[in-house]
Amino acid sequence: MVASTDEPAFPDDAVEVGRILGAWGIQGAIRVQPFSADPRALYSSRRWFLQPPENSAPRPAVAPPLPSLLRITQARAQGDSVVASARELPDRTAAEALRGARVFVARSSFPTAADGEYYWVDLIGLEVVNREGERLGTVIDLLDTGAHSVLRLRRPDAAADAPPVEAERLIPFVAAYVDSVDLPGRRITVDWGLDY
Repeated sequence: MVASTDEPAFPDDAVEVGRILGAWGIQGAIRVQPFSADPRALYSSRRWFLQPPENSAPRPAVAPPLPSLLRITQARAQGDSVVASARELPDRTAAEALRGARVFVARSSFPTAADGEYYWVDLIGLEVVNREGERLGTVIDLLDTGAHSVLRLRRPDAAADAPPVEAERLIPFVAAYVDSVDLPGRRITVDWGLDY
């Protein structure tokens, strides 16, 4: 692998967008499992930052060091995965050595979302209130049900050790219930009652 002395620092706004599944072909391409059904962030960014797999065993001493950055020369869809080539990967052996690595992209390099569309990462942490101004909770995650996404909230009055069934509230993220999303104000307003 080619090392560079002028590699940029890991971005402050890095978002984990996928995981390397292994090599693809014989010329050093990698196959990546994207964490989104629409992996535009992988296609739009030419700098992918890598971190080792979580809870992984130490890399074998003979394994080349995990590069902190891949400079992507090509990325395309291949079934449910993304196949990419990078300047740092001259052959299949170099690509295979990255199996399991986590792929991060700077949030600032994501393509601009269309009007009324939002990246999940931008919704995490937003406060959710209803039309009456009552606090329903804070977005901790989103669930993809296939038909639509669902906001997963942490209730403001939930005890720290409360089980999820008591601590969480689920609200469909659809126009019928979501009145507005104010990203700068960090707030989502919904048509939803405290007792739902």
